[in-house]
Amino acid sequence: MPPAFTAEERARITQILRTTGYDLFTTLGLRKTSLDQLVAPAGIAKSSFYQFFDSKESLYLELMLRESGSVKQRVIDDGLRATGDTREGLRRFLRAALDELATNPLWRRLTTHPEEMSAVARRLDPAKAATLADNPATALTEYIGEKQRSGELIDIDPAVVVGVLQTVLLVPLHADRLGDPAKLDTILDLLIDIVTQGLTRTEGEH
Repeated sequence: MPPAFTAEERARITQILRTTGYDLFTTLGLRKTSLDQLVAPAGIAKSSFYQFFDSKESLYLELMLRESGSVKQRVIDDGLRATGDTREGLRRFLRAALDELATNPLWRRLTTHPEEMSAVARRLDPAKAATLADNPATALTEYIGEKQRSGELIDIDPAVVVGVLQTVLLVPLHADRLGDPAKLDTILDLLIDIVTQGLTRTEGEH
């Protein structure tokens, strides 16, 4: 029979598992992180892990959702939707998202390894899957649909628009391949201008 934990022990172990999971998932990734590695700092058996989380994926999801709201606030509410100008909104979104990727290891991992989020989603029951609805990626897709219907964004598959924006976000991860990495900020400024101009329509182009 699995050991019984007091409320104090459960709170302490849960926090250790969250901290350990964050460190391991952001460095090793979901697949390469083992249960042995997750439970070792907490001093519990692998079988006891399931008294706290249903699976590695459940722990990963919880960590992602704990940050999702604040990330959405910064990149969507304070960035994308902070202005009525679609082109400027996209510029602000890209800048805020680049800042997020530079400072938020877990979100950087999700952006560069989308297959891990897919693996998490596949293991979820419908009730938990619904919690994924309110996240930056969903909000961005909704925004693109709205602006395409109003004629402010070019009429193309929304997934392509998302892909173009994601391409900009991947540039800093390959800065060492640029001719002069010191010019990264200047390159990003010009790239953001080119991309946002290419995706949006000005009045009279509808």
